[in-house]
Amino acid sequence: MGLGQNLIGLIRAARQNPLVMRLVWLALTVEFIAALLTGRYASSFIALGTFGLTLMPLLFARRFHIYIPRSFMAGIVLFIFATLFLGEVGDFYNRYWWWDVVLHGGSALGFGLIGFVAIFMLFQGDRYAAPPWAMGLFAFCFAMTIGVIWEIFEYSMDQMFGLNMQKSGLQDTMWDLIVDAGGGLFGAVSGAIYVARDQGAPFASLFRDFITRNKRLFGKYRGK
Repeated sequence: MGLGQNLIGLIRAARQNPLVMRLVWLALTVEFIAALLTGRYASSFIALGTFGLTLMPLLFARRFHIYIPRSFMAGIVLFIFATLFLGEVGDFYNRYWWWDVVLHGGSALGFGLIGFVAIFMLFQGDRYAAPPWAMGLFAFCFAMTIGVIWEIFEYSMDQMFGLNMQKSGLQDTMWDLIVDAGGGLFGAVSGAIYVARDQGAPFASLFRDFITRNKRLFGKYRGK
């Protein structure tokens, strides 16, 4: 299936996506047109790029025939919108000191959840293939690795292109990593609790929805 067919399929299925995603797309479209008409070409480019990136999770799901829970999909789109569009065009990074902290915490939580699902998928949903704490540890390490790679990327951009992605340097980097650790730990612990007892775990319904809708990836899964 070509890219054009994928895009047509996404447009046809737009009404099935959560309202918040459609509102984000509408806001980006309006800003793109308004920025072009007023000569703010940098803003129009960011709006267009952000719109394209918000389609990536949908294209990924269609390409690999993986169901992604609507709430998680909406969270990804909101994160991209908040990071690129609100952060850069809206200048939220400078206007609100806590903006970067919230985004780092949210992304680390998301990567912690993704890390757990990834290791659980490798075991085909077998709860007894490894202790819950081991699966949680993998998820935590996965989230932290992504966070560290991002900090290396920020440092590289600052050194090579004279940007200021690290803001206050070491202070910014350390706080980002601390927040990454907190978010990743929460996501990892949520996954470990789900493996141990299924019910009562944070995000249990999210895990269950993903697993039951992607049964071919979790052939050994048995609920508790």
